[in-house]
Amino acid sequence: MASDRLYFRQLLAGRDIARTDPLARQMVNFVYLIGDRETGEAVVVDPAYDIRGILDVVAADGMRLTGALATHYHPDHVGGDMMGYRISGVRELLMLEPVPIHVQADEAPWVQRVTEASASDLVEHTSGDTVMVGDIPIQLIHTPGHTPGSQCFFVDNRLVSGDTLFLEGCGRTDLPGGDPRALYESLTQRLAKVPDDALLFPGHLYSPEPSASMGDTRRLNFVFRPRNEQEWLRMFGGG
Repeated sequence: MASDRLYFRQLLAGRDIARTDPLARQMVNFVYLIGDRETGEAVVVDPAYDIRGILDVVAADGMRLTGALATHYHPDHVGGDMMGYRISGVRELLMLEPVPIHVQADEAPWVQRVTEASASDLVEHTSGDTVMVGDIPIQLIHTPGHTPGSQCFFVDNRLVSGDTLFLEGCGRTDLPGGDPRALYESLTQRLAKVPDDALLFPGHLYSPEPSASMGDTRRLNFVFRPRNEQEWLRMFGGG
């Protein structure tokens, strides 16, 4: 893939979009835009907080939105009610731009419940599927643990990881659908195929830097210190 053909933008909610939204500033979610500069097609990863603002960025960059990808169902990533606050997301996107919403199959009912999207709005995937944006392939990796259908996206040696993995730490497993054993397998087995020189782009700005290499993350992130599942569960799962 020609790197200059890839369109890739990392937007920080509360700074780049939703600038006046206090919850967005508190939650520091990332929204990603991925596309093909030659065809002008783009998809948005985890559209939330400021749908018009996201669409304005797409338009200002001379691109057109052709789809959305959801890492998981939590409202700060796809919209919905959270802590008594309504976050705009998939529902509002479908009103403005009725594009397909790509979700992991296990996550589909959760996304429908939270966003009020219909089954016909969603495209369900299994791990290893590829979503094409123009001629840019995005590989989907099912990484359960934070939620049953959490998924990461691998494109041009970049991993967009949602809440599966941060530069420091990983997603919680004490929320509905969380599973510490599944998350351990996702981090140590399912993401093992991602090379050390790949760049990690997480779902939140929970560290000073917005991205890092997978090699540095594996070396420095404390979630990779346990030597086996038993040690992991003692640290993270109460086992």
